[in-house]
Amino acid sequence: METELANRSKMSRGWLRWLTPGLEVKRWLLLLLVAILVIDLGLSYALKALYSETQGLPAITFYLTLQFLPKLVRAFIFGLVGLGLLTLSIVMLQRSVLGPLLPGSSRSMAEVIYAFRTRTRGPRIVAIGGGTGMSTLLRGLKDHTANLAAIVTVADDGGSSGRLRDEYRILPPGDFRQCLVALADAEPLVKQLFNHRFQEGSLSGHSFGNLFIMAMAEVTGSFERALRESGRVLAVRGSIIPSTLHDVTLVADINGSLVEGESNIPAQKAPIARVYLKPDDSEINPEAQQAILAAEMIISGPGSLYTSILPNLLVPGMVRAVRESPALKVYVCNVAEQFGETDLFSVSDHMRVLSEHVGDDLFDFVVVNSNLTREPTGGQAKVEFDREAAQKLAPHARFIEADLINILLPSHHDPDKLADALMRKIWSA
Repeated sequence: METELANRSKMSRGWLRWLTPGLEVKRWLLLLLVAILVIDLGLSYALKALYSETQGLPAITFYLTLQFLPKLVRAFIFGLVGLGLLTLSIVMLQRSVLGPLLPGSSRSMAEVIYAFRTRTRGPRIVAIGGGTGMSTLLRGLKDHTANLAAIVTVADDGGSSGRLRDEYRILPPGDFRQCLVALADAEPLVKQLFNHRFQEGSLSGHSFGNLFIMAMAEVTGSFERALRESGRVLAVRGSIIPSTLHDVTLVADINGSLVEGESNIPAQKAPIARVYLKPDDSEINPEAQQAILAAEMIISGPGSLYTSILPNLLVPGMVRAVRESPALKVYVCNVAEQFGETDLFSVSDHMRVLSEHVGDDLFDFVVVNSNLTREPTGGQAKVEFDREAAQKLAPHARFIEADLINILLPSHHDPDKLADALMRKIWSA
């Protein structure tokens, strides 16, 4: 009995979803009803002529047309039966025609259409970063807007990406692969395939996604087109753009010595004085610049401060484009320290490093974690929010506190919590 009531309740909610504003369906349903009424009007004229001009109609027509009932009662009965048949036909049409387009989906077509319409009307958001932090952010945001652009660092030189970069002189595909999978609307098996890493043989250490992007770059003739075509394969919601098309190397000043290579910097396990890109004549990717200038919200972070966030912001022309954009500028601070980069950092330390590299007035908002009850699983220290010191180092920014912790992995952000904080506390505020 309870199951039957639950199914009825679910069905009623599904039908009510069709009445949600912005679905862009009600107008066409109304037009369909008008068309049916026009056809009915024509048939009624035909029937009236048949009754008045034809003699000796079979007796059965008397009963089929309910002539033994008052006209208003007849109109009500025929209208009710017609509405029921119309409802049944729409339900069955949805299952027969549209059902195969939603394999394995537990949502109704109304819910799918509503989600699509909502996302297409979402704000134009540009996310700047790389690594795991960027993919976490994108996984949450893709449910709120389809107007997403991810501007990704090209300074990665470790692992599979570094090997492909050295051997084939292409931009490192690793961070781009993570963003593609994060924004993908494809089957889980396809996502798993792109993240699959070979364990043996000459391909040991390489991920299938990295090799796929490299092969696509050779087939299409450019890395940017390879990303677009790969996005089509994975049904990506949004676009993924390199921050620069130049081959750049990240350099860090550590204890007075210069350390080259994004993967080598954290390995020094020593305080980083500053970072910069080599060569210094690189320039911002025009496509990235256009996306930034057209954005309504620009988000930097979360992610590795020195090796994912700053390599993007240090691309010549990047900070200028961000400053000139009318968008809301947001920095998302990490929830835990990162060994070899931000050991024992507080929020004010993040603000200090950003101020030293790009100035103290780049961001309008800084999002920080307020949930300090859970310890990071990797043994890192939590990033404490020292409001007074942080505000002095970022006097133009407004600090937003929210519970951002991923319960299963407390050293990382939860995608949905982060997206909700950005959309509810900043965009909709």
